[in-house]
Amino acid sequence: MLAALLHARRSEIHVISSCLFANSRCLVRQMASSSWQCLFGHRSFFHGESRFLSKSELFRTMQFFKRNTSEFVAHENSFAAHPQKSLCSQVGALPDLCDFFWEKDPTPILDMIDTPVHLKNLSHKELKQLATEIRSEISFIMSNARRPYKASLSVVELTVAIHYVFHAPMDKILWDDGEQTNAHKILTGRRSLMHTLKQKKGLSGFTSRAESDYDAFGAGHGCNSISAGLGMAVARDIQGKKNRVVAIINNWTTMAGQVYEAMSNAGYLDSNMIVILNDSRHSLHPKLDDGSKMAISPLSSSLSKLQSSRSFRRFREAAKGITKRIGKAVHELAAKVDEYARGMIGPPGATLFEELGLYYIGPVNGHNIDDLVCVLNEVALLDSTGPVLVHVITEDEKGLESTDEGTSKSCPLVSDSKSMKSSLRTFNDVLVETLVAEAERDKSIVVVHTGIAVDPSLKLFQSRFPDRIFDIGMAEQHAITFSAGLSCGGMKPFCIIPSTFLQRGYDQVIEDVDLQKVPVRFAISNAGLVGSEGPTQSGIFDITFMACLPNMIVMAPSDEDELIDMVATAVRINDRPICFRYPRIALLGNGSSLHNGIPIEIGKGEILVEGKHVALLGYGVMVQNCLKARSLLASLGIEVTVASARFCKPLDIELIRELCQDHEFLITVEEGTVGGFGAHVSQFLALDGLLDGRVKWRPVLLPDNYIEHASPREQLDIAGLTGHHIAATALSLLGRFREAFSLMR
Repeated sequence: MLAALLHARRSEIHVISSCLFANSRCLVRQMASSSWQCLFGHRSFFHGESRFLSKSELFRTMQFFKRNTSEFVAHENSFAAHPQKSLCSQVGALPDLCDFFWEKDPTPILDMIDTPVHLKNLSHKELKQLATEIRSEISFIMSNARRPYKASLSVVELTVAIHYVFHAPMDKILWDDGEQTNAHKILTGRRSLMHTLKQKKGLSGFTSRAESDYDAFGAGHGCNSISAGLGMAVARDIQGKKNRVVAIINNWTTMAGQVYEAMSNAGYLDSNMIVILNDSRHSLHPKLDDGSKMAISPLSSSLSKLQSSRSFRRFREAAKGITKRIGKAVHELAAKVDEYARGMIGPPGATLFEELGLYYIGPVNGHNIDDLVCVLNEVALLDSTGPVLVHVITEDEKGLESTDEGTSKSCPLVSDSKSMKSSLRTFNDVLVETLVAEAERDKSIVVVHTGIAVDPSLKLFQSRFPDRIFDIGMAEQHAITFSAGLSCGGMKPFCIIPSTFLQRGYDQVIEDVDLQKVPVRFAISNAGLVGSEGPTQSGIFDITFMACLPNMIVMAPSDEDELIDMVATAVRINDRPICFRYPRIALLGNGSSLHNGIPIEIGKGEILVEGKHVALLGYGVMVQNCLKARSLLASLGIEVTVASARFCKPLDIELIRELCQDHEFLITVEEGTVGGFGAHVSQFLALDGLLDGRVKWRPVLLPDNYIEHASPREQLDIAGLTGHHIAATALSLLGRFREAFSLMR
């Protein structure tokens, strides 16, 4: 009936579509050459034309169905009960974005794309339109979710060109940065799930081999794509296969040592692979205050095409072969002439890649589809030419002219708890404010920061002491040894480093700091579970791998007041390294002024609340959950002692002995893995003979598996670290299993 109605109203429609209803959703199937389509929002493409039905047209169409289709009436109540669900959901390419679907710009070409193979028949003009539609799609979804997306917009044309030229998943495409993969995810069958990005049971914020065959390798830390890609290229060569390997890196990646190690090895092995440098900072080694941009002129564009052309490359290879046969001196002279000539036409720093053994092509305008497709096509068709680096210049602001990233419409399907907490204080804020106060008194205090980006809270320290803060970027190994050098030079360095990135510099922590007893002060941020960032960025191992070091002092504050005191403690330790961890959660409180830090006696915990039945010994912020468990148990008539350990190494052995002497049950609680705080307590209990008597000890800690992305509250619930879980553990020890089960329902 609907097809007849549409035919009567639009004489240009030549295809009759049928409609199937299921759970208040419909799917229109194409009967001829039309694309998948959503009946109540978009119709098929006819002779290159497409448009959305207006809301009034939609209403009239729905009224027609209500009068003439009994099946529609049967589902009407279901739709009315759940107005946030679209009546019609695209099973293929179209997204499911509730009522805000009507506020989106039309995306007729994108609606036809379910997998990259659908790009192959598009013209260059259609590819440009597709890039515009993807940019609109990303802006709409991410602004509603209040997530950063500038980096995603910068690589839209590049992503379209890559999938147009190469044949994933047979060709392996590897990304370093998860934020730049949104367009990649949209083009590889995940468009309808983009609103679930970083939500529980939703899409990962990074590439994930478990999520899609199009994600050739998991990435989140950056700097691993060339290494993994080179391994895939060598494996391909050994097996006699012919697929391509493409690794995309960016400016942050070029700050990491592993990238250059991988490039050097790629040049030595001479395996065919393509490295694409997405240079959105407009220079190879930018300074933070350098606003200059590299221009892409018609000449440089033509030279890039010439460099990538098969005829030029084959001529170059042939010339190299001829000069080799003539003699070594001639060959070396020709090589120098080639290097100087290419250095003259390339940007500053281009010869670095040549020295590492990668054939440099660029710069290429990363927003020009024609140039990108031309260069990538030529590169993809070359055989036995070794590794190639394509330098692509992009702009983070591309596509933001009409988009305000700070304002967005709210949609019930997409939300981000971080946006709600953006105005709240964090542990980082408290740390920096405390460091500023300490630095006012002690001119030897300096800050070394490492990681993907500088935390906004550090701007306060930077504004006060611009010469005493060093942003090292994604070069954690260097940052740690650099901090050790500062310490040996008479300064007091605080190395602020996210827990997950500290893992990269662990060898330097051992060899350059702990072994030599150099007093570096490690402020380990983002410790524990990190919510929407998932296991890739979670900092769950630092307790274990830092507390096993012989000279390291290992601390963790339970609240902001203890953090202030631990900063003061670290300032006064000058004979060995010290570290303290803290999460990225927002703080509860009124943001009152900070007090002066009071140094804590090394290895000294404290009892917060005394009881007689069960002792809870918490480490770090888990002390707060211990207090919540105490309140739950108090309502059941159980008196609980809550103590804050404060130190994992050295342990407060007198406190542990006291808790074991006064209680029959001891529970340790930590947001860490096996081998951490609980393991150190159990080691002491065993050696001290405390487990030989009446004391029953139980650890509450993270499970021995990775916890996927979800909200922080959901992650703690999955991990079994909430106040209810702790209370249930105590009830189980007391033999009150029914109440424990009831508490967890």
